[in-house]
Amino acid sequence: MYYTRFDPFTRDFQRLARTAFGQASAPALDVVRHEGDVTLKLDVPGIDPEQLEVTVDRGILTVSGKRTMGTFTRRLRLPETLNADAVEASYANGVLEVRIPVTEQAKPRKIEVRKVEIAQADDSQEIAA
Repeated sequence: MYYTRFDPFTRDFQRLARTAFGQASAPALDVVRHEGDVTLKLDVPGIDPEQLEVTVDRGILTVSGKRTMGTFTRRLRLPETLNADAVEASYANGVLEVRIPVTEQAKPRKIEVRKVEIAQADDSQEIAA
């Protein structure tokens, strides 16, 4: 399992820029890679799930929503190793969870190591040559 947390400096800078231009800050995002999928968790406490929207368009996952202080939007480019056609989203206890399955080609698999027999030449054949 891989765990990635985005750089807090970048997050704070983006928050300042959005506030200056009238857009609410984007929620914190955690990304966890499991063997069969990638899970995104966004902290969105107090937001009505009906005000959240999750879309995928040409490999770009967009999460947007409305808060009392404004709207937010988060966009992520999905790699080709993720199945964008099978994205699932759920909301519980103030956390939006988005699951994206890994394609079969990208899943870890065990490669069989075959033993190769090397034929030994007869000494009599080598002398004749």
